[in-house]
Amino acid sequence: MIVTVQDQAAYFYTGGKAFDPARPSAIFIHGAQNDHSVWALQTRYFAHHGFNVLALDLPGHGRSQGAAKQSVEDMADWVLALMDAAGVDKAMMIGHSMGSLIALEASQRAPDRVTRMALVGTTYPMKVSDALLASARDDEQAAIDMVNIFSHSSMAQKPSCPGPGFSTMGGARRLMQRMSQRNPAQLFFTDFYACNAYANGEQAAQAVRCPVLFLFGSLDMMTPPRSTKTLTAAISHGKVVQVAAGHQMMAEQPDAVLDALFAFATGS
Repeated sequence: MIVTVQDQAAYFYTGGKAFDPARPSAIFIHGAQNDHSVWALQTRYFAHHGFNVLALDLPGHGRSQGAAKQSVEDMADWVLALMDAAGVDKAMMIGHSMGSLIALEASQRAPDRVTRMALVGTTYPMKVSDALLASARDDEQAAIDMVNIFSHSSMAQKPSCPGPGFSTMGGARRLMQRMSQRNPAQLFFTDFYACNAYANGEQAAQAVRCPVLFLFGSLDMMTPPRSTKTLTAAISHGKVVQVAAGHQMMAEQPDAVLDALFAFATGS
């Protein structure tokens, strides 16, 4: 679905169901150098089981127009503006990696509009190494290759993958390459820089009052569970769930991620 946000066309996937702002809504926010497609299984299930789905493409990513936003704060403002454009007053927010910081910041800026929040593969501070930042700036393909290695727990995925012959790592690599082709203006560096520079996470976390799910990959090397103590301490009422996967857990363990998210969304 296309709406106009900040004078630019903005896209969000509805999960294969007609969009109806009157239904309970779930907003899915992707991470760096990704788009809405990383949530393929989870969004379709939500859409076909009672939820209005907005799986968005951030500006400069996927089908949304405009330059990539250079700060988490600007991205959060954009997501709230997307809600306005779509006619959604309140929603559950589900964010992966960079998207989790966006959801966290949006919840502080508009606490009455975020009913629940699932932070997937999150940490704070979300620091990016100098070497990876330099690669993202100077050799984007090298950065893509490094991140794909760090983001997956194994070269050979288990039966949870979509089907025989499917390459989880290959799919993730091609998606990132596609984002580079669609937006050659150092998109990966812009996203990583925004994550690295974000400094309001602890304050935003301390202000959270809505129900929160922390969904971690026990084999995550990008945002390892041991690095999440600042957030989990600040949001002491948050529920913690771990799945046996790396950072790209939506692809490595799609069913386990879906089960955790849907149980949280429905309070079951």
